[in-house]
Amino acid sequence: MRPAIAVLAFLMLSAPALALDFEPNAQGQIEFMMPSGNIGCIYTPAGGTDVYEPVGGGPELSCDRVEPSYMRVTLGPHGKARRFGAVGDATCCGSENIFDYRETWDMDGFHCASSTTGLKCRRGSHGFIVARKSVKTW
Repeated sequence: MRPAIAVLAFLMLSAPALALDFEPNAQGQIEFMMPSGNIGCIYTPAGGTDVYEPVGGGPELSCDRVEPSYMRVTLGPHGKARRFGAVGDATCCGSENIFDYRETWDMDGFHCASSTTGLKCRRGSHGFIVARKSVKTW
């Protein structure tokens, strides 16, 4: 009996990350938040919304971190991710879509992975890592 439990535990711990499929709102945007409530993101499709047009026309992924200092990282259709320390529209974090640890999300070439150490997102060769202890862009 014990070998069966060990095998089951191994399979559960080594299972691949689950891919999420969040529903967009009426404007086509998708919002999600890390389980900690410290990081929240909003995806805006190409063409933007009635009230917001991403730089370069989109699509765009924008993620905010609340603590230890508020900051935002955006990744668009071309070029490296950009980091902003002073934002005038701090709105993070209140989405009902929880991006649980060990899950992944893919949309329009963006790929994000959630872990207990932070959020890693990329599009092609560019991306970012947002965590409580550090933020990296490339």
